[in-house]
Amino acid sequence: MDSIFHELTELLMEKNTKLSYEKARTWVELVWEDFETTYAKAGYEYQGKEMTEKVVRQWITNYGSRIHEFAARNPKYKHLLDHQESNEDDGFVH
Repeated sequence: MDSIFHELTELLMEKNTKLSYEKARTWVELVWEDFETTYAKAGYEYQGKEMTEKVVRQWITNYGSRIHEFAARNPKYKHLLDHQESNEDDGFVH
């Protein structure tokens, strides 16, 4: 799984150059988990990680450059946009 997450993280960073590796990796893991959870709650039979990877890859390809717009409309992901008030890395490349 780590290699899949790494590959998807690299793809997201290509689509959205403002994201650090850590922030992009967090996005990949959250979107992956969110898709699998939503799919299961809808009562669908698990189709395997290959299907989840295909869906997440498609979402990154289509929406990766605008991931901040997605988060702005979804309170569940708002914390990924909030800037830290300290001098710590905020997860964005400046």
